[in-house]
Amino acid sequence: MTRQVSPRAWGLFLLLGLFVSPATAFSQIRMDERVVFFPTAARQSDDGQHWIATIHGWIHEPKEDNPLHDGAVRSLVQQIGGNPDLEEARILAERCRQFLADNERGKDIRIRIAGKEHSLPPSDEGGHFSGEIRMASSDVARFATGNRLVPQALTGRGDRRVFAGSVVLIPREGISVISDIDDTIKISEVRDHHKLMQNTFLREFQAVPGMSEAYRRWSAAGAEFHFVSSSPWQLYEALDEFAREAGFPPATYHLKRFRLKDSSFLKLFADPLTTKPPLIESLLAAYPQRRFVLVGDSGEHDPEVYGLIARRFPAQVAKVYIRDVTDEPATSERYRQAFAHVPTDVWQIFTDPSVLELP
Repeated sequence: MTRQVSPRAWGLFLLLGLFVSPATAFSQIRMDERVVFFPTAARQSDDGQHWIATIHGWIHEPKEDNPLHDGAVRSLVQQIGGNPDLEEARILAERCRQFLADNERGKDIRIRIAGKEHSLPPSDEGGHFSGEIRMASSDVARFATGNRLVPQALTGRGDRRVFAGSVVLIPREGISVISDIDDTIKISEVRDHHKLMQNTFLREFQAVPGMSEAYRRWSAAGAEFHFVSSSPWQLYEALDEFAREAGFPPATYHLKRFRLKDSSFLKLFADPLTTKPPLIESLLAAYPQRRFVLVGDSGEHDPEVYGLIARRFPAQVAKVYIRDVTDEPATSERYRQAFAHVPTDVWQIFTDPSVLELP
């Protein structure tokens, strides 16, 4: 038997349809899940009519119980040595919590940016989602605050939480600074594994003296900043909080993908020669008309990585600065090999950040 639907019911169905139409679809974010947007950049299209923004984030279910009870964390404590005091235990629990979170795979994330809604590809096995968004320049001009846009996840009905990020609008020409983090702006002591793990998991992060002042001078002169590091994405929020409190300018972040289930804490900072070059090269390729300053330190492989980049992109790499933490003179065999065929006026070793200048 076919039932007749009253005009009043049809009106209700039509009203409900307004709320479930594709234009107002929601993300697949449960109330026990959390979304983190990483700071990214946008570039202009060749015709200047659009901006193309990269959106990158992470959806996960935070670990609610005490992460110090986890076997992987107990193993980490044994590697570091000794029993942490109360303050160290607090820091350790907070830093490890992100590594033990449940990554949410296959989640459809919808965002609103520059007044429009967009769908992103589903999150991967690590809970990361990313995609490029094309926005009309007229919309960007209406919604940008300064040179920044705010992407925001569309949460479900009744979910009043706000998950928002930052996208910096970087013009075709200008100066960009690609900076390492560990032992370049933050004291990590990477060459001593024991101290590295302590500085990463047991202690509040400490800034390298003078670096934030130097970067603020460069920012005032119009430079944009990109932090490219072998640190894992799970440390992003702690690193971002540190950078803001230490007075560093806002920056995009380009870190390393890492899953504890696939590896161990021992391999957190391994192999920058593999992880860094592709990240840096993607930035230079995205902004072929910009000039770049590369800043790192001598603790691991920044000289070798930056020398490689300078040879591949001689027209874009304007300067390389290496903070000396190994007491090696600029005339050493290491630097001779690292910067082979790179003009000597392009690279410089420094200990005092006050000497750093934009080219």
